[in-house]
This record gives sequence, structure tokens and C-alpha cells, in this order.
Amino acid sequence: MAKIRISISLERDQAERIRQHAERAGIDVSAYLVHAATRQMAETDAIEDQFAEVDALIARVERAADGLPAEPVPEPAAELTEEERREVEEALSLAHGRDRHSDRPGHAA
Repeated sequence: MAKIRISISLERDQAERIRQHAERAGIDVSAYLVHAATRQMAETDAIEDQFAEVDALIARVERAADGLPAEPVPEPAAELTEEERREVEEALSLAHGRDRHSDRPGHAA
């Protein structure tokens, strides 16, 4: 099989690091770069294969969502009473795992 030459441009320090790594691996820079690119492509292919079903599901849902009517913009909420504000704060504290005696989630004072 005939080889094809590919030219790349990189910073001098990048080129030097690649050369040093190739030398430590006991191979020339071309072989080192081919190995690195091949390994990266295999990793990318494996990840894409692993998530192909999820990606297809997301695409189907996005296409279905495109046909839905836009959600109406809600009207601004009226001001809360002081009692309502306290109730909301208490509910949020419970949801975040804070008790009345501590600012640390899940810990009593």
C-alpha cells in the first residue's frame, strides 16, 4: 500500500515534546503520531458506538419537539405574602436537606 504524506503545523514546544515522547517509545515521530491518532480514533469510535442509541433517541425527541406548539409565557407571579415566603423558604430548606438548626446540608447543629 502506498503511503500518503500529511503535513501538520504546530508550535515548536509541541513538536519537541512529541519528538521526545517518540524517542522514549523507540519509534520515529511519524509512527508515534500515527499510533496516537489511531488510538484516539478507536476511542472515539467506541464512545460513539456506546452512545449511538442515546444519540438516536435524543434526535427523535428533538424532531418530535419541533412539531409541538410553543409554551405560553407565564404571567408574572403576584408578590408573596410574608407567610408564603416563609413557607417557600422552609420547603426549599427541606428539599436541600437543611434542618432548622444548621446551615450545613444533612447535619444538625
